[in-house]
Amino acid sequence: MVRPTASIPELLLAHRPGHAMQQPFYTDPAIYEADLETIWYREWLYAFPAVMLDKTGAYQRIKVGVYDVIVIRDARGKISAFHNTCRHRGSVICSAPRGRMAKLTCPYHQWTYDLDGKLLWARDMGDDFDPSQHGLKPVHCDIVSGLVYICLAQQAPDLAAFAATVTPYLGVHDLTAAKVAHQSTIIEKGNWKLVWENNRECYHCAGNHPDLCRTFPEDPAITGVAAGGEYPPRVENHFARLEAAGAPSRFVMAEDGQYRATRMPLLDGAESYTISGKIAVQKRLGRIPFTDAGALMIFHYPTTWNHFLSDHSITFRVTPIGPQETEVQTTWLVHKDAVEGVDYNIEDLTVVWEHTNNEDRRVVEDNQAGINSPAYEPGPYSPSHEDGVIQFVGWYMDRMRTAHLPDAIAAE
Repeated sequence: MVRPTASIPELLLAHRPGHAMQQPFYTDPAIYEADLETIWYREWLYAFPAVMLDKTGAYQRIKVGVYDVIVIRDARGKISAFHNTCRHRGSVICSAPRGRMAKLTCPYHQWTYDLDGKLLWARDMGDDFDPSQHGLKPVHCDIVSGLVYICLAQQAPDLAAFAATVTPYLGVHDLTAAKVAHQSTIIEKGNWKLVWENNRECYHCAGNHPDLCRTFPEDPAITGVAAGGEYPPRVENHFARLEAAGAPSRFVMAEDGQYRATRMPLLDGAESYTISGKIAVQKRLGRIPFTDAGALMIFHYPTTWNHFLSDHSITFRVTPIGPQETEVQTTWLVHKDAVEGVDYNIEDLTVVWEHTNNEDRRVVEDNQAGINSPAYEPGPYSPSHEDGVIQFVGWYMDRMRTAHLPDAIAAE
């Protein structure tokens, strides 16, 4: 790939607000590495629902850039994360993407660690060897209302404000009483920022998502992020009805724009993301008394957007795996006592978002292919339909400017 003629600071300074970013932000390996160093290795990252670690010794392996992490439940029920590298000679300890282990034993020389990361056994290391100095290196790990987050930074940023904001919203969904009904993982051949930009607007929905548009409104007042002024009466009535029933719903957003929570209505008469518009799961997950409660939509940059409904919940995890390649993992959660084939069937539960994800993959890949052309020139966003994209790009630019233009930021 041809290297950009401008440096990262020059590209940041040249960005026009309200416009797409210049080509190197979506294509260049150097900027991809800067994204990892500036954002992905510093911010809290959504991993998966905590119920995926339902037994002692259950683990999930997470890869982010050059990092390889084990997230595991110990004998006390605590979920912790560790770098997946043995303290002896660095071999990976867990090679499978998920599993269950009584102890963490390195397959190379059998160094053995307890589930809390302490080194228990290392053969023939001499009398002066101190096992307490060779435990697995920890990774910051926290649980927010049943959702696992990790952070790769030495000093993790504050997560408490996010947890305090979203916990009342998520509490009525009882994610600790859930189980995974289905999970899918796709690779989109596009830069991770294009995946997010596509997610942050529904300008494209009518022309690309026929199944989703059966239930999901395209109204920018619902799909956007603007919080100024009043919402349309239908939305205000929806907020009031749900909050009176004990389900916080009104729009709330972080001061720096990193996360947002709001419970928005679906189309009139729609209850869930299904072809029929009716709920997909009869044994409902959560304590919301109405089936037509809409969707609690929470995003947290850079890894996750989510939809929590009256009958089930869906989480999405975004992970960059190259300058023009991104993994998107979708997880459907239902009540732990819901019986497949009785309370729900997988096709009815998943078909809308399986189709939508695949349609979004095509959209993102076409977008990436067009941006790769020498003819690409950043165009303007729609201020009404793409305010969410403008907001995301603004958040990204702020993070990059803070890291790469510290003198300019300090002078403001």
